[in-house]
Amino acid sequence: MDNPQTKRTVLIIASAVDAVLSGIVLLIYFGLLPVDISSWGIPRWVIGVVGGIWFVISIAVLAYFLTKSDVSG
Repeated sequence: MDNPQTKRTVLIIASAVDAVLSGIVLLIYFGLLPVDISSWGIPRWVIGVVGGIWFVISIAVLAYFLTKSDVSG
């Protein structure tokens, strides 16, 4: 991973996967996916807060690395 372009690509892929996973958590929280979260023993609002923060951070990291200009040198 000495190549900066490889590191950038890996971080873009990882943050995109994080965005998808956190989006699924939010869809479950909002009731759009048929998953019963009441049986997990976790308060519903905690799942919403964790999913929301996770989604915002992953989108911010993805946007940063997609807009970051290439550094040649």
